[in-house]
Amino acid sequence: MEEIFDENQPIYLQIVQRICAQILRGEFKPGDKLPAVIDAAMRFKVNHNTIHRAYLELIRQGIAVTRRGEGTFVTADQSVLDELHHRMRKTFLEDFIRQMRQLGFTNADIIETLQSYLQSANSKEEKQS
Repeated sequence: MEEIFDENQPIYLQIVQRICAQILRGEFKPGDKLPAVIDAAMRFKVNHNTIHRAYLELIRQGIAVTRRGEGTFVTADQSVLDELHHRMRKTFLEDFIRQMRQLGFTNADIIETLQSYLQSANSKEEKQS
């Protein structure tokens, strides 16, 4: 699958967001080793320096830690991961609401749209069960 990146944001930050999403989905658990820089570069189809920069950002934010000679690992500090979860949820909601408002939707329209969507999604999930 070809990786697609937004031209309006640095690629390394987009990779940070994707790795954070993988952590929150449980694809990488606390204490898990992240892929080697070269492996991640091949997966994302970017230069290894871009991955190195992404990993440095994850470390700066406390989401990842390095162990000399072993690699880069997801932090085992649950409070950091809880904060990451909260921060990402807030960011996604802010982006969604900003985009809906740019399309001319009011708060009431946004709430109605979300409720309708969630009811529809729940009905589909119940039918699949």
